[in-house]
Amino acid sequence: MTHVVTDACLRCKYTDCVEVCPVDCFHEGPLFLVIDPDECIDCAVCIPECPVNAIYADGDMPAEFAPFLELNARLAKEWPVLAKSHEPLPDAEKWKDAKNKLEGLDL
Repeated sequence: MTHVVTDACLRCKYTDCVEVCPVDCFHEGPLFLVIDPDECIDCAVCIPECPVNAIYADGDMPAEFAPFLELNARLAKEWPVLAKSHEPLPDAEKWKDAKNKLEGLDL
């Protein structure tokens, strides 16, 4: 089992989850974070830390977010590890409640 970063992280990139991860499984892209399923130890400490509820255990993830499982696995191999938190994206507050943010992005 692994955890998955989903739609709510896009264009926000809050990094509260990164600070609590014991294995540095988060990877950072330009618009959001992903979790490396090969590194995630399924500890779930990241879930309550996410201020936009973007992280799910893969078995608890709503069906609408199924594409994010593959997306996290693929992009984790391309993007660098993020081990320290930092400020969210400048427009994070504007985007945090938006839905279907993956639509229109070329990933």
